[in-house]
Amino acid sequence: MKLVVQVKLLPTPLQAKALEATLRACNEAATWVGQLAFERDVKNNFALRKLTYDEVKARWGLGAQAAQHVIKKTCDAYATLKANIKAGNLGKPGSKRYRRAVESPIAFRPEGAQPYDDRMLSWQIAERRVSVWTVTGRVKNIAFNASPEQLATLALHRRGESDLVCRDGLWFLLATCEIPEQSLNIEPVDFLGIDLGIVNIATTSDGEIMAGRELNRVRSRERKLRAKLQKKNTPSANRRLRKRRRKEARRAKDINHKIAKHVVAEAERTDRGIALEDLTGIRERVRLAKPQRATHSGWSFAQLGAFIAYKARRAGVPVVHVDPAYTSRTCAECGHIDKANRVSQAWFACRNCGFVDHADRNGSRNIRARAWELWRRGAQSTAPAPLPRQRSGAGRKRSTTSSDARSASPSLQRRVV
Repeated sequence: MKLVVQVKLLPTPLQAKALEATLRACNEAATWVGQLAFERDVKNNFALRKLTYDEVKARWGLGAQAAQHVIKKTCDAYATLKANIKAGNLGKPGSKRYRRAVESPIAFRPEGAQPYDDRMLSWQIAERRVSVWTVTGRVKNIAFNASPEQLATLALHRRGESDLVCRDGLWFLLATCEIPEQSLNIEPVDFLGIDLGIVNIATTSDGEIMAGRELNRVRSRERKLRAKLQKKNTPSANRRLRKRRRKEARRAKDINHKIAKHVVAEAERTDRGIALEDLTGIRERVRLAKPQRATHSGWSFAQLGAFIAYKARRAGVPVVHVDPAYTSRTCAECGHIDKANRVSQAWFACRNCGFVDHADRNGSRNIRARAWELWRRGAQSTAPAPLPRQRSGAGRKRSTTSSDARSASPSLQRRVV
């Protein structure tokens, strides 16, 4: 399986200047290639290379490999756009967002990421140095930071391209690594059900609640601070906004990694599989009042699910996705389904047998039971293919009765990762 190892570069001011000039030249060239591809409706890599290769090399002073990567990057961007249009991620045809996407050529930010192969980038992993091609020549001995685990992964498993990235004045290399997977455990003793929500990010069928109210208070405080700074709109307020940029996304990613690591480790230790809800399209199915929208969109459940999936693949732990319909209304003890069973956001009380439990734990037990039933029946299906890699978030789910939002076919469908 492929994983990306991110290392932080520590260039000198002169080296950083050369890297910045390289990114700007490559992205200017990519924008020009994208405009030509749009005007002539040529999106094929080989055909577009015949049209633009010589001009890209001569006009922006790029080397042969850099020019080819610029053209391929442009073709990949149009392929991703086509996939997003086909999947309906850009709204309905005729909408403002849809028209903006299809009626203008793709453009690249001046500091957008640029791919490098082994002809343009060489690693000295033991010395923590890299040598990088730039428009001003080869820049050698650029230092980088990495943990011992990252160094070991790079030394043993690095394959293919690496991306040079600049974020807020900091430089990074994203190296692609081929990590071996363990054989899948085809005889789990049970499943660990995971219920996802906003108030409690993840609740297991063992009763463990992870990242709950304290985290939401921090997110609410950050949201209010951003609104306050945006309202002021002064130079100092804008500087503070830039400084805090992507802070919440970094926090969410860090917490999602920790939750996924803990869940997979617990499932592996107890010889169990992992049961998750299939939340595909949950944002389109749920209608919310205006005060709830920021909260509903404030956590990346698709990212958490992806982290659990790839960590489980490394550990050989099976992951099953089940239909979440009525999991929050169903009694985990007697199976009675009633909207009135959900007394509040936090508590579940069965109107039939009197069973009382934490609502999210009850939901996670239902998810576990559905996954185990599917596994025993041996229903044949596969997980959906991963979406094209994107920079922004994905689907989310609301906190209280979001499991009930999926009112489509209640039939169970097994999805095994």
